[in-house]
Amino acid sequence: MKIILVTDEYGSLNNGTTMTAHRFYQMLRERGHDVHMLASGELTEPEYRARAGQYPIATKVAAKQGFGFAVPDEALFRRAFRGADVVHFLLPLPFEKKAMKICREMGVPMSAAFHLQPENITYICHMPRETLANGIYTYFKYSFYKYFDHIHCPSKFIANQLIKHGYKAKMHVISNGVDDDFTPAQKPQKRKDGKIHILMVGRLSPEKRQKVLIEAVRRSKYADKIQLHLAGKGPCMEALVKQGEKLPNPPEFGFYSKEELIGLIRSCDLYVHASYIEIEAISCMEAFACGLVPVICNSPKSATTQFALCEESLFAPDDPDDLARKIEYWIENPERKAVMSVKYAQQGEKYRVSRSVEEAERMFLETIRDYKRRNHG
Repeated sequence: MKIILVTDEYGSLNNGTTMTAHRFYQMLRERGHDVHMLASGELTEPEYRARAGQYPIATKVAAKQGFGFAVPDEALFRRAFRGADVVHFLLPLPFEKKAMKICREMGVPMSAAFHLQPENITYICHMPRETLANGIYTYFKYSFYKYFDHIHCPSKFIANQLIKHGYKAKMHVISNGVDDDFTPAQKPQKRKDGKIHILMVGRLSPEKRQKVLIEAVRRSKYADKIQLHLAGKGPCMEALVKQGEKLPNPPEFGFYSKEELIGLIRSCDLYVHASYIEIEAISCMEAFACGLVPVICNSPKSATTQFALCEESLFAPDDPDDLARKIEYWIENPERKAVMSVKYAQQGEKYRVSRSVEEAERMFLETIRDYKRRNHG
């Protein structure tokens, strides 16, 4: 198949949507498909590269989240879609909306993914109101998703959210997947400095709730022994650094390559995912696929709770005392942690990106088949 993946930016691999696009792009090509990324960014092939957009407020806010916009280009869209078997859209933004209109006009089968959770937008704008999030779900539906018969949902959670908000397309629940390199170490790589190393990976943004983790460590009876590692970038960096200075061992911040991240995961003792809002959380999946036991925020707005294999792997939302108790439990029960480490690593095998790409391939074939059946009898 000739497959065109459409998203605003395909540059630095510093956000979940771009990473998902990158992995699907590579693995679909490895499976013999003619795949092209239509986006802005230096990683995009020149003939499919759009211009980066500059918008007064939105560009600055998005840049802090590691994201950039592309400028719609009708001539580029027509050139890219010519001869395509299917076009897959990753976001519902102006660039994709214009491209979708051209795609429909050209009669090319198309599918879409739901990667942008409205709650992420409301928290970025510091307006975390459910009515506003519901309005965004409705806006996305009528301005974009109503034109699609097939939608890729990274989790059952977000599929249920779309159904709840009246989306009528067929929902394909397909994990974004974990790279095959994220596996437990063959030889022990834990540090021997006497500290308890706890990791959280994710954008340093309000909804990710790193501040709850820092406060939990401050309140823990093991505070003097815990070393936090916060991997990521984002607008909350300065505030989190300042908050972390109150700990006996201030957190270590960094942004890592894949190889460096795997090494960091394997060297840590526990993973915490404090985020209140999450469509799937690849970072948490990567951690437990390496055998790191997670402690996950039990939020009604997050799909990450699906990964918890025991109640000690869940803590009450925005409750640093409960998080501290769960961290202390795993510190005090190393034998159980060792057993659960194996079980979590086994769970990671269920979410390999190779499986996800095979499922996406079936979705594309179904999209093409349904389009031909509907339009050509």
